[in-house]
Formats: sequence, structure tokens, C-alpha cells
Amino acid sequence: MTTVTSPLAGRAIGLAAVPDPVFSGAMVGPGTAIDPVREPSEAIAPVTGVVVSLHPHAFVVVDDEGHGVLTHLGIDTVQLNGEGFELLVNKGDTVQRGQAVVRWNPAAVEAAGKSPVCPVVALEATADSLTDVNADGDVKTGDTLFVWQ
Repeated sequence: MTTVTSPLAGRAIGLAAVPDPVFSGAMVGPGTAIDPVREPSEAIAPVTGVVVSLHPHAFVVVDDEGHGVLTHLGIDTVQLNGEGFELLVNKGDTVQRGQAVVRWNPAAVEAAGKSPVCPVVALEATADSLTDVNADGDVKTGDTLFVWQ
């Protein structure tokens, strides 16, 4: 069982509210999304594990159970070519839950015409393998978003 915690402070809105059909249709996997507080912040690891994929706008951490969790910082933010994002770890690093992975500014993303909404997705999971999914309400960094059975 993997507890996935929020990499950011903001409001949980659920994947259906993400302005991108790939995420809103759960094509990448089930999970939830965070509409982040509009201030410079650090996105933290939602689980303890190994960073298997790392881009300025997105990262994947795989835990000891083989559960991969994608944190995607904003929508279409790949088009920003890393501008406004600072990587704080390296691909292949082992990170602890709560450790800062990327520093960014959701307000700058929004000012650049992109949505700052952040999907947090359980990769290769089925919707019925997640419980306690938080899809509505304020969250602090580190609050539980969902439990992966």
C-alpha cells in the first residue's frame, strides 16, 4: 500500500477538472490534481523512492513497491522549455517523501498563458486500486491525496 501525498499546497480539484484531455480522461492513470497557490514554491516528492523521470515541468518517483507517481507541474508547460523551473535533484536519485524536487512559480506559469494545475497520477494503476482520493478541498504540502492499494 502506498500513500501518495500532495507535492504542493493549493486546492484539490480532481483529474476531471484538468484542462487537458490526456489527464482529465485518466489516460495516463488515475489520481487527482492540485490547483496550486500562486506563489514561488517547491514541488516535493509525493512518495519515498527513486526519481526515474525528471524534466523541469514533470517528474516520476517510483517507490519500493514499484508504484510510479507522476507529478506534472502545470499543463502544456513543456512549451516553456524549462524557463521558470529549477531542478533540485537528479534522475536516479533516491528521494524521501517531502523532499524538494523542483522549484517553480505557478503565477509565472499562469502569466505565460499556461494552466498551473498539477495532475498527480498513479502510473499504470487502475481507478479501483486507489482509495481515499482527495478531489475537492484545500490541501497543504504533504497532505494525503490518495492511497494506492
